[in-house]
Amino acid sequence: MDNHLKMIPVSKIFSDVHYEVPIYQRNYAWESDQIEQLIEDIMSTEDDYFLGNLIVNQKDNNVYEVIDGQQRLTTLFLLERYLGITFANDALRFEARDKANRTLATLPNTNQLTDELQSSEIKKGYKIIDDYFEKTGLKAEKEKIIKRLEKVNLIRVQVPTKIDLNHYFEIMNTRGEQLELHEIAKANILSKITSPIDKKIASDIWEYCSNMDSYIQMNYPKDKRKMIFSNDWSSLSEQIVDFDSLSCCYQNEIVNEEIFTLEEILCGKGIPNSQSVSNENTENERFESIISFPNFLLQVNEAILRSNEDDDSSLDDKNFLINLKNNWADESSSKHFLFMMLKARVIFDKYVLKREFARDYKETGKWSLQRLEKYRDARTDKPKYIGTFGGDEDNKNRQIRTLQSALRITYTSPKTMHWISLVLSSYFNDENADIMKILESYAQSKVDTSGYETASGFGFERIVFTYLDYLIYRDGYSFNGHEVIRPLSSDWQFQFRSSIEHFYPQNPTELAPWENDDSNCFGNLALITVSGNSTFNNATPVGKASSNPGIIAQSLKLKIMAEMMRQNNNIWDQKLAHEHQDEMFKILRSD
Repeated sequence: MDNHLKMIPVSKIFSDVHYEVPIYQRNYAWESDQIEQLIEDIMSTEDDYFLGNLIVNQKDNNVYEVIDGQQRLTTLFLLERYLGITFANDALRFEARDKANRTLATLPNTNQLTDELQSSEIKKGYKIIDDYFEKTGLKAEKEKIIKRLEKVNLIRVQVPTKIDLNHYFEIMNTRGEQLELHEIAKANILSKITSPIDKKIASDIWEYCSNMDSYIQMNYPKDKRKMIFSNDWSSLSEQIVDFDSLSCCYQNEIVNEEIFTLEEILCGKGIPNSQSVSNENTENERFESIISFPNFLLQVNEAILRSNEDDDSSLDDKNFLINLKNNWADESSSKHFLFMMLKARVIFDKYVLKREFARDYKETGKWSLQRLEKYRDARTDKPKYIGTFGGDEDNKNRQIRTLQSALRITYTSPKTMHWISLVLSSYFNDENADIMKILESYAQSKVDTSGYETASGFGFERIVFTYLDYLIYRDGYSFNGHEVIRPLSSDWQFQFRSSIEHFYPQNPTELAPWENDDSNCFGNLALITVSGNSTFNNATPVGKASSNPGIIAQSLKLKIMAEMMRQNNNIWDQKLAHEHQDEMFKILRSD
């Protein structure tokens, strides 16, 4: 890592160093929520962990002025004092704030100071830490926590020496955020690229890939689009096989040959200005990516390194720089990652679903799985969007779109969306990959390992409900010779559902309650939206079905339950619930 970006274990952050907080920064202000969250973040994993970045200005040998991150740094000072870690009393000082400095210097024995001589904010922060360790039982495990701090890291970022610090701090304060981690990654990667042309290529890849809500082809300007992508724009051109092969598309470029350091790149220098993103097709703005650009970077990294096991830490933005750091080990690794990022964006846009806000879907959006292709209108090349696997309503396209949407609504946290890196890695390895078979196998393995056959009530994992609904959607379902669900019905799609609904309510107001084994059996449960669950409340099953058919339709499983009840004289009983459970388990086992 560059000298201006230094990764430091938290256990060593105050060793042989002095930090000064300038007067223009606010007083220490963290409350219990922020302090306890910081400690929980530190204790959240046994692996190496990235806690954030600390932006400083070096004033002297081992003396740093804190530009951004002082609240976290002060909290770490209090925590390490509480744990008994040894370092200089003046390792952290506040400019022109004697009370704060006096309090920090006397920790943990602040009682020797009168209230008028000490900082109430810092004293309060220390007490929050003490109270937290007391109530969680961690007080007896201080040595273990000290060892843990050796694997928790901060990145200290040195700003350029000639920067206007007051202006810099004002910008950071206005943005309300630290320097974005993906900007640090970008600076590191571009710092390894040597030639001006290659730096321009690298900058373009980064900038055009970062616009996630439009297809990558349309982010490139016309002249580059024609050379980088195939004749129909749907994939990379045959001659574009690695980073260096892109140089033929930049032969006429005139770029600045001045070489910039990493610190200058962090401030925006040394990165050639990319041409503005194409606006020739306003319809392109109707798409919305299901992940952000920083998470896309993590997905690309995981796809390159993909193993058979899902590891949530590999997609956790708290480990962002640690996960990506191998990609700027040298120029070769930086170029390789950049090219794989471009290749992954083409695959992602083509084979991973989006939300589409168009026509009647301008408010809520619908799931979209489309590839971009070129067509010629008069004398102008324009994009068109058609179903990736045939037409939009082609059975295969609709089926894969529905399968992906089942996974999307199940794994809502970015760090659990491993199915996306599975799609990317599958097409990295085989451009003719059978993604439907691959994703079905992936989902089925999640169901199988969930232990659904011995689960009860809220113990059923969401993937069991969503994948079951997908299987019912795929194959259809009949009950007593009556077709309840038609295979691949075009008028049904997944909604974001997270609430487990008891069809026969747990606490009925008009009926006798069921035994726990009956009420919480899988046959009495369905997954619906939170608002739908609230609307149903404790209504009777027949009341739910007759009054709220739209909520019933959210779950194909629930539609089957309602039809079974209808054929049973509108009575939903324990026998039907267990019969339904057996049938649903049979579907899950047979896939």
